[in-house]
Amino acid sequence: MSEPLFTNDTIVFGVLMIALGLIFYTESLKGGFWEKFYKIVPGLFMAYMLPAILTTIGLIAPEWETTSDTGEIVSHKTNLYYVASRYLLPAALVLMTLSIDLKAVFNLGWKALIMFFTGTVGIIIGGPIAILLIASISPDTVGGIGPDAVWRGLSTLAGSWIGGGANQTAMLEIYGYNQAEYGKMVFVDIVVANVWMAILLIGIGKRASINKWLKADTSSIEALKEKMSTFTESVKRNPSLTDLMLLAAIAFGTVSMAHLCADNLAPFFGNIISGIESPTLKNTFTFLDSTFFWMISIATVIAILLSFTKAKNYEGAGASKFGSVFIYILVATIGMKIDISSIFDNVGLIAIGFVWMGIHALLLIGVAKLIKAPYFFLAVGSQANVGGAASAPIVASAFHPSLATVGVLLAVFGYAVGTLAAIGCTILMQLASGG
Repeated sequence: MSEPLFTNDTIVFGVLMIALGLIFYTESLKGGFWEKFYKIVPGLFMAYMLPAILTTIGLIAPEWETTSDTGEIVSHKTNLYYVASRYLLPAALVLMTLSIDLKAVFNLGWKALIMFFTGTVGIIIGGPIAILLIASISPDTVGGIGPDAVWRGLSTLAGSWIGGGANQTAMLEIYGYNQAEYGKMVFVDIVVANVWMAILLIGIGKRASINKWLKADTSSIEALKEKMSTFTESVKRNPSLTDLMLLAAIAFGTVSMAHLCADNLAPFFGNIISGIESPTLKNTFTFLDSTFFWMISIATVIAILLSFTKAKNYEGAGASKFGSVFIYILVATIGMKIDISSIFDNVGLIAIGFVWMGIHALLLIGVAKLIKAPYFFLAVGSQANVGGAASAPIVASAFHPSLATVGVLLAVFGYAVGTLAAIGCTILMQLASGG
């Protein structure tokens, strides 16, 4: 990607915050064009799409290259997504989970798990079906031999879309895809997964109509939201400076503890895993040496434990609202990773990705219709697979801040089953491609 107009992270962060400010300002306007616009397009979607537009027109960029005075190509990238995902995301999860009613979350029932595993199955069967369909139109797109075989590269997508980054890396190791070509698969992952998240966010604005069509029973979700709203009103107060400082201490103190534990647990389990002789078994547990997995999991566990203490009363001082601020910043940094015009590069691989995701979506819709599952379960079940712990809470919190934890809990399932499920998917893809 060529050098954008703004390369300084301080300036880029300011541009993103101005964009978010414009979105919230226009969303608050009553009457006229903007009120009609936001009835169709959710503000959270715009928080994702506006940075993508800024990237597309060259104002900002997630990464770029320059040429030094000696003619050497120098790679650069922004650190904003890293900061948002490693510091602000866990802080947001803590602030949104403080007031959680764990019993009420479990009362959401079995449909949440059914939709999550439906999403997993959709990815497993979607890959081979996509290969068969694209092969009938463009055989070369799904060809290749040895390390260059496309099915080997697609195995990394299966790992990412069922588990996460650790699972994706495990699949790269298991199937030995040509690492010089790996960048293309990462590109497909980013484009397809983020376009799908954008579609899910648009659906949130239409959830009442979608739930009506699904004939969904949303009573458990509404009961949880009502319970949380009632609790928030009962402890609501004008926050003092002390309240705000204690909220910051709780949030970022927990984040620091989560990082401290993760920095020790990941290498510990990494050493254990490296001693496993079976390659398949070794790569199945690769997610345990991921610091991101441990960081998110530990932050969530600590926040759940805090919800059983008086710390939950800080919801009245606006805990979840501050968490939502962090989530919106994260969404903006995710949005800036997309260059809309680049969708037309590598059209064949992108087509496989979209067909694959389409099958995943159709299966989710079919099962949701069959069991009358609410759109919330469909969206979060899908995102817990495809987006993992970084984006499942975003989609969940768009329904209500108290539901963010549901996204994290389901995403942890994805980490656990990611590699084994991806291996099953890859075996089917190899058969489908005749490899």
